[in-house]
Amino acid sequence: MGILNFFSATKTFAHGIHPVEHKEQTADKPIRRLGFAPELVLPLTQHRGKPSRPLVKVGQEVVRGEPIAAADGFLSVPIHAPADGVIRAIDLAPTAEGPRAKAIFLKVHRASTQEVLYDLPRDLNALSSDELIQAVQDAGLVGLGGAAFPSHVKMKPPAGHPIATLVVNGCECEPYLTCDHRLMLERPDSIMAGIRIALQATGATRAVIGVEDNKPDAVARLRERIPADLPVTVEAVETKYPQGAEKMLIKSLFNREVPVGGLTLDLGIAVYNVGTLAQMGDLLPRGRGLIERVVTVSGPAVFRPGNYLVPIGTPLRFLLEQTGMSEQAGEVILGGPMMGMSVASLDVPVTKAVSGVVVLESQDPDLAQRQVLPCIKCAACVEACPVKLNPSLLGELAQHREYERMARDYYLDQCFECGCCAYVCPSNIPLTQYFRIAKAINRDQTLKPH
Repeated sequence: MGILNFFSATKTFAHGIHPVEHKEQTADKPIRRLGFAPELVLPLTQHRGKPSRPLVKVGQEVVRGEPIAAADGFLSVPIHAPADGVIRAIDLAPTAEGPRAKAIFLKVHRASTQEVLYDLPRDLNALSSDELIQAVQDAGLVGLGGAAFPSHVKMKPPAGHPIATLVVNGCECEPYLTCDHRLMLERPDSIMAGIRIALQATGATRAVIGVEDNKPDAVARLRERIPADLPVTVEAVETKYPQGAEKMLIKSLFNREVPVGGLTLDLGIAVYNVGTLAQMGDLLPRGRGLIERVVTVSGPAVFRPGNYLVPIGTPLRFLLEQTGMSEQAGEVILGGPMMGMSVASLDVPVTKAVSGVVVLESQDPDLAQRQVLPCIKCAACVEACPVKLNPSLLGELAQHREYERMARDYYLDQCFECGCCAYVCPSNIPLTQYFRIAKAINRDQTLKPH
């Protein structure tokens, strides 16, 4: 059997796009550890759900790995100290989203080492399902693919929705990003250990790892490392954006569709990013918390692109000083260029949700101020939309501020802002931005008292 047949991808979904990948800068770069910044900034809102609750006071000494903020309820996670140091302040800090948010400022001791001084090793086989789920929450784990949804919440579905299958997302379809690729090559045993924990906690009977077929080395590496007693398969899926979206990956792997307005749990499926499971496999046996993550730093304005193990809370300014940033830098994006977020300040820290930092040059054609022209009804956006909406019609409704109608009659809430429609639009209409604004206004209207 030839390698092309071995990795041929018949598993895919309808529509989507094929943006230029730009992964060659970092795909072959092994993960390297980044040193500590003089000060780490740890927002209390690094996850979906209620902000963490501070456990420390200004002036308090902490050690690497120590809990410094507690989960505030079930839909919340704790925060742990990424380094030895002293709490300088608990104050507002800049965020990628714009508004400042409450954060813990940790002044790092100059002599701080990479040794974790706070842990609680345990025998996971002796824990019940509920105890495992609690351990996942205690570790501060969230979805490391960018969503930052608390990992333990997915393990405890509503009554009547048992989890039968665990889907492990190794697609990494965003341009430039390669941190998941490197994890699959360098830490496959950690991923398998995380899968074992997730299966034990959820009661699922099997796991399927989906990897885009532009990473045949990762597919082969993972297949080599599957333990004989673990019900895991690895499937190559077509390289296409947004293959890494939950609904698209489920369609590609099983030819099943998540119901409109429903969740993957409605199909008995829980989806986890490979990075999340690698951390789960590493941290839980040691009783440690999430204090660092792998981040791809790339783009034409980066001198030393690579995949770096970055302490949570590292300011972008320090990170880009270490990797080198060109004077021609025009935009810094957290995440990938399709769904990532531009930042207005380099004082924004790396949080648990940051999988990549992409720096584009000011003369990059993607940053050019392109004139927005009228829609020519070419239907390119309709052909690209992976959830089969009509972005052209939704765009017209947005321009007329008919936001409620967009949601009521045309399924606006099914849009997950992948950016396919804006990417292919020959008229340069910023459709994704229109939809973000419309959804935000609808949310505000819903929250207003009537």
